[in-house]
Amino acid sequence: MPKKKTQLIPEIKDTKFDVVFGFDMETDVGSFTPYYEGVKHGTPEILNLLQKHDVPATFYWTGHAAENNAEMVRRVRDAGHETGCHGLFHETLGDPIFPLPNNWPILPSEVEGRLRQATRLVQKASGVRPVSFRCPRLWGSTKVMNVLESLGYVSDASFPLYFYKTPFTPYHPSAKDWTKRGKLRLVEIPNFCDLTMESNDPYQRDRDQWPVFRTKSAEAVMEKAESFIAYVQAGKARPVLCFYLHPWEFHPMPQGAMDFGESSVKPLPFIVKNCGPKAVRQLDRLTAMLKERGGRFVTAEQLAAEHT
Repeated sequence: MPKKKTQLIPEIKDTKFDVVFGFDMETDVGSFTPYYEGVKHGTPEILNLLQKHDVPATFYWTGHAAENNAEMVRRVRDAGHETGCHGLFHETLGDPIFPLPNNWPILPSEVEGRLRQATRLVQKASGVRPVSFRCPRLWGSTKVMNVLESLGYVSDASFPLYFYKTPFTPYHPSAKDWTKRGKLRLVEIPNFCDLTMESNDPYQRDRDQWPVFRTKSAEAVMEKAESFIAYVQAGKARPVLCFYLHPWEFHPMPQGAMDFGESSVKPLPFIVKNCGPKAVRQLDRLTAMLKERGGRFVTAEQLAAEHT
């Protein structure tokens, strides 16, 4: 089994906050297509950028994506990044936050079987057993957390802070309510957002980080990051900026309707806006700004080890 490269982690005392770059390795535009053009063409762009800035990241593969892109899985692994899991398919594993037509959550009784299969497929493709997880759409649940605990996962980055608002720092979740602190060994890593702004969305999505870096700019994301850093530091805690990104954002995506037999799917414009070269440039700029600001880049596994 290939050995994972060891990442050198800067001393905590020399940096002001932590950054976890998480890339959700899935079909193009999430659940809207069956294609992997983003994995094939966007992933090399991501790897070049990470190498340029000498920062590690966690790549969360669905079992299906890993099985159908095994060469790219190994390329990411060999570049020294963490191999994580993103479920079997890009499906709703946990509690839905907002409605999606004809996209029902899988049954609680199915969760363990699917996560076992997903873990097996990712391990088979990479030669590494994944220990970090993220639910598609950040839709986690108490059931999912308990299954991850039983499977030996050490970190989960499913928590949508924009919706739940707290906890806002990494924590051990409760076995009875994953949104509360408890005694599971697993470390939950919230995905940061702007907790201070007044929201105009019923689901609080305008507080969120995604996909601001490409629909607006790297500077716009940094504004949210600065607000979050100040908010957490005011509570005498160390901020963690956990990002969720996708390989298809770094390759041009169809801008109109996509036809699939009996239906035609047209994502809202912001979903696919500026995918491709502009997204690459903005993430490049954002990474540089985070480093200049004093961020320490770590993988989800590394961060979890420090919170155990």
